[in-house]
Parts: sequence; structure tokens; C-alpha cells
Amino acid sequence: MFSRFKKNEPAAPRQTTAPVGSAAPVAPSQPKPTAAPQRNATPAPQAAAADVIASDKERKRKEKLMELKVELHKRLLDNLNLAALESATEASLKTEIADIASEALTEMSVSLNAADRAQLNQELYDEVMGLGPLEPLLKDESVNDILVNGPQRVFVERKGKLELTDITFKDERHLLRIIDKIVSAVGRRVDESNPYCDARLADGSRFNCMVPPVAVDGSLVSIRKFKKEKLRVGDLVNFGAFTEEMALYLQAAVSCRLNIIVSGGTGSGKTTTLNALSSFIDNDERVLTIEDTAELQLQQVHVGRMESRPPNVEGKGAVTQRDCLRNALRMRPDRIIVGETRGEEVIDMLQAMNTGHDGSMTTIHANSARDGISRLENMVAMAGIEMPLKAVRSQIASAVNLIVQASRLQDGSRRMVSITEITGMEGEVISMQEVFRYERLGVEPNGKIIGRFNATGVRSHYSERFRQWGFDLPASIYEPIV
Repeated sequence: MFSRFKKNEPAAPRQTTAPVGSAAPVAPSQPKPTAAPQRNATPAPQAAAADVIASDKERKRKEKLMELKVELHKRLLDNLNLAALESATEASLKTEIADIASEALTEMSVSLNAADRAQLNQELYDEVMGLGPLEPLLKDESVNDILVNGPQRVFVERKGKLELTDITFKDERHLLRIIDKIVSAVGRRVDESNPYCDARLADGSRFNCMVPPVAVDGSLVSIRKFKKEKLRVGDLVNFGAFTEEMALYLQAAVSCRLNIIVSGGTGSGKTTTLNALSSFIDNDERVLTIEDTAELQLQQVHVGRMESRPPNVEGKGAVTQRDCLRNALRMRPDRIIVGETRGEEVIDMLQAMNTGHDGSMTTIHANSARDGISRLENMVAMAGIEMPLKAVRSQIASAVNLIVQASRLQDGSRRMVSITEITGMEGEVISMQEVFRYERLGVEPNGKIIGRFNATGVRSHYSERFRQWGFDLPASIYEPIV
């Protein structure tokens, strides 16, 4: 039995403690008998007491199952031939795990109902082949972000709102084991000397962790899930992120090779917007992408993807975004797309936009278009380059044509709240004009934001360029709604 995946040499018998009661089946403990209710007692206190008792039973049942899972997982590691698991199919491995678990439960004199047994077998499979308690959340399509604040508190984001789940880890060691499994798969490590790490899961999801002693109340984990389906501009229009008129304008802007910056806060949908805008790039153009963590899903044929790399244990071997960007300039790109500009690579990005790589795009963290310009100025200063402020602003005004501002509103919805053009310099100030904006009109009783997209009435500064490239946009798209 279990000959296919079992180790060649039988493991030594494990001296197990019986945390769940080795001589008795797992069953919810019975509550202490309570005194009979008085005749004049109201039903409300009785119902509240019953809810407390039921909640206590469920908590104890989960604790028993967790203890069982830990013990059975140890037995699986002793019995399974881990080297043979790489070639095993999911069905055969699940059958093998179920058989080993059944045999172990019999030895421990523990009986479980069919539902608990199926749940236990699935969790054991997730522990062996997946990421343990996080596996169901990774498979849940409605979950956008997974946030772990220590072993007992796991939050998820659904539709822009955070929710506390009932998923927990056994203890801090259990959580650290899952973290180590993730980071070791990509050649990284995390410990007291290197207490944080940024990595990428097998499906492309972005992973970040921070462990004690820096994380005070237990390890912190955040996972930004990678969308399997590629959202197009039409999908975002249907979701209400922007209007068809704005999509028509953006199509002309991308196709006419305007340099575009997508600005916004954390979780505002900058990368999603950048992915959607890239769908307007022709397939005959060579596009190079540069990211710290690969998240872009470009839909063109000729795409070269680059990802920066942190230093190794000895502090050597680091490859920064600036290194990738400098090398990309020697690879004959038609367009360069930087996932996020946050440091000294801004100099090379602006120079690329100014020296024949029209149509390049990037994202930055900023709360408005004007703040985005200030952020670019600050990043140039942080790079340590001694340049007069007017020269810096002149470089920015010459390089950047369009700033698309994305925002996540209080109700969790994501909107493209502004499209702003940079028209040049007036003295020492960069001149800008807003073409489209999102106007907030009120709030519904359930907290949902009421608003509309509207044109400002300003005709695009690049209308002549659009016409020359074959995009003669109707004047009506610039007319505001009264």
C-alpha cells in the first residue's frame, strides 16, 4: 500500500502525543449543563446563550481539526517520497494522501464524519503541494488582495473592501514555513538578518513579506493577486472606470505615440490601466517592459520583458530598474514601458522619451497630475544630478505628453478621475490642461459614490497630431455635459 510515493525505508515509529485524544473520537465537547430557565425569562438571552455555545463548539472543532492536520502532516512528511511528487498527478496524489491519512486516523482511534475528512484531506494536499491555508484564497476569483497580520488574522479585499476571514495558521512557525516555501522557490531567503522580501508567485501574483523581529505581532504578508484574464479597454468601460469618449481619446493618444504617465495611489488600478492602454499598440512595434516585479500583461507579439533583481546574500549581483533601462536603450525598442518609476531611473526614462522612443509609458505614485509633475522633479533631485529646476521642468515638459490619473474612491470603486495634457512651459512653470475629469455628485445611503465623467470643454492640444495620424476625433467628445 502507498508503494508509489512512500519512502523506500520505513520511517521510525513516531512517539506521538495525543493532543486530540488518542483513545476517543474527535467530537465537539459538550457544554456544561445550565440551570433550567425561569418561567419569566425572555427568549432573547436564551438565543444569545445558544449562539455563544454554538460558536464555542465550532471554535473547538476547528482547533481539533487543526491539531489533527499538524500531526498528519508530520506523518505525511515521514511517509511520502517527496522526490517522486514532481511527476505525480493531482488525482493520484490526493488518493495517496487520503489513504495515508485514513490509516493514521485508524491508528490514532480518531473518527471523523465525511465532510470533516474531505476538508482535512484537501488541507493536507494544500500543505504538501500548495501554500497551506492561503491556497483557497488564491483560488477564489473574487479575492483581489490577501493580507496576513500574524498567524491568527487573515484579511482579503473583495470589490475594494477589506474583510476578516476565518482562515488561520496553527502558529507563527506554520506561517514562517509557508513564507519560506514561497521565497525559496524564487531563490530568495528571509530571516532575522534579512527580514523582508519581495517576490512573485508561480501564477504571477505579487508577494511581499516581513518577519519578526521587524514585524512585532507576527509575520506580515501581502499578496496582490494576478488576474488571469487580460482586461481590455472595453472591459474597463463596462466596469465604469471611464467612458467610451475617453477610451476613444486614449486610443488616439497611444496610437499617435504620445508619452503617457499613469498616476495614482496604491491599489488605484495603475497597472490595470497601463495594461489596457497597451492594447492600442500595434503588433509591428517592438516593446520592452521593465519592472521590479513582473505584473504587466502586454497583448502584443513582439514584447521583451525584464525584471530587476535584488542583491544576493553577499550584497552583490543586484540589477536595478535603471540598469535594465540603460540596457533596453541598446536593444532597438520602439516603446519602453516601465512598470513603476520610483527612483533614479526617472532620468533615463525622461531621456528615452526625448530621444526617439515616443509612445513610452510608465506609472508613478501621486494624488493628482500636478503632484505627479512634482514627484518627477523630486525623483530627479533624489538621483543626485545637479540641474537647475527650470532645466528639469523643461525636460519633463518636453518628455511627458499626457498624465492619466487613476483613483480608488471611498466605496472601493476605481475610476479614471482625470486626463491631463502637458502643453509646454510658461516661464518656469509647466503648463497643463485637463481634458476629461470625474465629477462627484453625492453619496448614496449605502455609501456608494454618485458621479459622472465629463469633458472640460478644452480641445486637445494634440488634435492636429491626431488628425495627421488618421484619428480625426469628433469635436463633440470635448463638449461638457451641462
